[in-house]
Amino acid sequence: MVSNCNNIRPNLQGDFPEIHPSALIDPSAQIIGNVKVGKNVFIAPLAVIRSDEPGSDGLVSPIVLGEECNIQDGVIIHSHGGKEVIIGPRTSIAHGAAIHGPCEIGESCFVAMRSTLYSANLEKSVWIGMNATIMMVTLDAFSYVPAGSVIRSKNDAWDLRLVSEKEKSYMESVLLATNRLREDYREFLVKNSK
Repeated sequence: MVSNCNNIRPNLQGDFPEIHPSALIDPSAQIIGNVKVGKNVFIAPLAVIRSDEPGSDGLVSPIVLGEECNIQDGVIIHSHGGKEVIIGPRTSIAHGAAIHGPCEIGESCFVAMRSTLYSANLEKSVWIGMNATIMMVTLDAFSYVPAGSVIRSKNDAWDLRLVSEKEKSYMESVLLATNRLREDYREFLVKNSK
């Protein structure tokens, strides 16, 4: 279900967002340009997802949100010209996080509140703690980045532990809660449109 407001619009090159009909986007979120929103994605209030900066070839690379992504309040996603941002299925990006591409975030990751990713790649099921900064590095699957960490190289990531069962459970519970919330909003909108 997509908003009828002007919050979903093309970029200057004329690329219009492609949004799966099952996605739920809050009317206060801004979805601009070459953005591809997958099945059952939830985009919360005041998120900004903007793919509008062309590369040297004049084309704008996409921002891709995989199935059941959870983009929470105030998240900002953008990229350098000609560079992609890909967020894998079932990944949660929490309140106020900033993702600036090029970035590739794997399936079932958790990026906590106010974290920043810049030119970074996360393999599957990575946990990024609150206020962490990850830049110009690839993190292995199941890596756990503590709150407030600054990871700028493979050396900085050397001592990261693996995500615990408790953290895996928490990541799953966040996703399930957001999926329930998405469906409750969908039901509310259908009920109130009659």
